[in-house]
Amino acid sequence: MAITKKRKAVNPKVDSNKIYSLKEASSLVKEVNIAKFDASVDLHIRLGVDPKKADQAVRGTVTLPHGTGKTKRVLVLCTPDKEEAAKNAGADHVGLDEFIQKIESGWTDIDVIIATPSVMPKIGKLGKILGPRNLMPNPKTGTVTNDVASAVNEVKGGKIAFKVDKAGIVHASIGRVSFGPDKIAENSQELISAIIKLKPATAKGTYLKGVSMASTMSPGITIDTKTFIH
Repeated sequence: MAITKKRKAVNPKVDSNKIYSLKEASSLVKEVNIAKFDASVDLHIRLGVDPKKADQAVRGTVTLPHGTGKTKRVLVLCTPDKEEAAKNAGADHVGLDEFIQKIESGWTDIDVIIATPSVMPKIGKLGKILGPRNLMPNPKTGTVTNDVASAVNEVKGGKIAFKVDKAGIVHASIGRVSFGPDKIAENSQELISAIIKLKPATAKGTYLKGVSMASTMSPGITIDTKTFIH
């Protein structure tokens, strides 16, 4: 892929040989953003785990103190008695059979799916569609629950789910470039703290091996892992 003129102009601002503090990175990521839109700010965290081992497949949720800057589209799959609570909490779509049919037909225009335990047997067949998109409801991430109102409120309030990929890396959006540096730093710290708490007992050696920050179209900024509060 050809490097654009704008990208060439900002690349020298990021020293590839330097390890930045979280505070420095949170300011620099705003300076090197070249997108014309309010780009996402993402963290890429390399962990010292073996994701192939079930007890080292790090995954969880965290509520970012300043939200993600993006309003998430939420679908609640539930029985009729739960529909009103879900709608009142701000769910964008509520129902069951009609949405199962839509998803089977290829519709996935949503960010999070919340389901009640009683309807999970019906949803199981959607795993091949929802799984690869990280949309499958899961009790571990709080998206399978009878308290659908609280779950919707948490997602709308900045709760995100994360999990380590096959390469041992967690990728997560922690805000937008329009956020102030302090908000970017505080959201980053909250995510890292949550990941540190989930360190598997069987993981050997260095757990937090590397962290980088980048906006949607910016160069990556390497962050000193020691600047995060453990």
